[in-house]
Amino acid sequence: MTRPIGVGVCILPDRPWAQARQDWLSADELGFDHAWTYDHLTWGGLPDSPWFAAFPTLAAAALETRRIRLGTFVSSPNTHHPAQLVRESLSLHDLSGGRLLLGVGAGGDTDARLTSPHVSAGARSARFREFVTVVDRMLREDGISHHGPCYDLDGAGSLPGPPNAGEQHGIPLLVAANGPRAIALAAERGDGWITYGGKADDDAAWWALVAGAAGRMDAEVSRAGRNRPLRRYLGLDSQPTYPFSSADCFDDAAGRAAALGFTDVVCSWPRPEPP
Repeated sequence: MTRPIGVGVCILPDRPWAQARQDWLSADELGFDHAWTYDHLTWGGLPDSPWFAAFPTLAAAALETRRIRLGTFVSSPNTHHPAQLVRESLSLHDLSGGRLLLGVGAGGDTDARLTSPHVSAGARSARFREFVTVVDRMLREDGISHHGPCYDLDGAGSLPGPPNAGEQHGIPLLVAANGPRAIALAAERGDGWITYGGKADDDAAWWALVAGAAGRMDAEVSRAGRNRPLRRYLGLDSQPTYPFSSADCFDDAAGRAAALGFTDVVCSWPRPEPP
């Protein structure tokens, strides 16, 4: 296997910290490169489960772990205003000693039904572009003004940032994208790209979807004329075969991802019961 640069795990925020703490410590101690949690109000896989917020969970993990990077998988305009998201990110950037990975996405239908039930999918896509634009600017500039259809800011500050002004110790903005428009946005604005490929009935069909998305990203990167690298994160959980079911299965998945140009893979931390 040609190992991707990064291998990460996603730990669901469905248990009190006293129970979840050891998983985060183990991820750090076992040598995973990054650990993530879902940033939703609830999750379709466990609709009736207790559910804890992402940023307090990551703050607790930041104070308990030593080296592992910590990420949102992913934050969205369904539940965050861009200025408030930047403030929370600056705090977590500080608490973690610069280990935050800020994953953002348009947001799923479950949260949208709770927070934006009358916003169409097309309007949510347009809102996401504006959301990413504002977050990106606030991570690079202090005191921005922005007047758009969804957000209106006048001199919004980002002190003690903006951390991305010098790039080296900034907060990576990772844009989740599967469709053409979002992939183009990730190529234009993102420090990294997150994708799950899509849904398929078997592994071969799923990897075909992933290859198609990777090819579209290659084309968009070329079209955008980027002068900085784009890290590429593949969420493996949509693969019909759970990648952590065996070492061979994981090696195969990670090797396929690397061959398609992905720099990182992420797989959910094993659970004692489905899903």
